[in-house]
Amino acid sequence: MLKITLTRGMVGKKETQKKVVQALGLGKYGSSVVHADSPTIRGMVTKVSHLVTVETVEGGETKAKAAKAKKPAAKPAAKAPAKKAAAKKED
Repeated sequence: MLKITLTRGMVGKKETQKKVVQALGLGKYGSSVVHADSPTIRGMVTKVSHLVTVETVEGGETKAKAAKAKKPAAKPAAKAPAKKAAAKKED
């Protein structure tokens, strides 16, 4: 697993570099993400190596796993209030 941190700002950078940083899941200066170590991710990091720092971490959660863990349970559908229906019948 690779922990990638944006260590430089994106102001004045080329559009392609901005797109790569966004595709990595980095937003603001100082933001970090954890990705599986793959040739695709390594290639993206190489393109913006002057903007990011990379650390190797053991285990770690990927973005998809973290999203599944934080996903709340489904809520039941709300019912229409009975008072409004009763008020209309009286008129």
